[in-house]
Amino acid sequence: MKNASPSTSKRPRTIAGTVSASAGGQRTQALARYEAALRLMQDGKFDKASAAFQQLLATCPAELAERIRMYINACTQQASHSVSKFLSCEERFDFAISLLNDGNYEDARTHLKTILAENACADYAFYGLAVLASMTGDAHHCLENLTEAIRLNPRNRIQARADSDFQDMADDPRFTELLYPEV
Repeated sequence: MKNASPSTSKRPRTIAGTVSASAGGQRTQALARYEAALRLMQDGKFDKASAAFQQLLATCPAELAERIRMYINACTQQASHSVSKFLSCEERFDFAISLLNDGNYEDARTHLKTILAENACADYAFYGLAVLASMTGDAHHCLENLTEAIRLNPRNRIQARADSDFQDMADDPRFTELLYPEV
């Protein structure tokens, strides 16, 4: 067996001959986009993954085409299963809080805002948005949403005093003033 010298690099051979350098670059780009689409799929972002695979299908190497079609079908099936139907705003709220606890902040925000679109007086949705803002370091929106939650339901003030999700806000004098107003 011969040892290949490090200074000589061989290009891959195909039935048609050797692969040109530009084709090798296109293949590398296609594989990188394929891996990115796979990561989206693994993260449960099936709609985005499906779109990425669809885009890739037009320019992908032939050996990936069938596998990409399989992934598109899998994404379509998973996306249709993951559409949640909620019987009430409270069910949607519970789901949003579970997303929040799992670190899916943007999805949680979307569900909480959907609750408010359906019921603008849902104090619990404002409270959830305040918790979300606190957890993501957005003091302004935290105070804004918590103020509205307390205005709609004064018991939220007592709940917020004991809620550890607001620990990052404890040093903010505006937060303290909101929870412990002078009488």
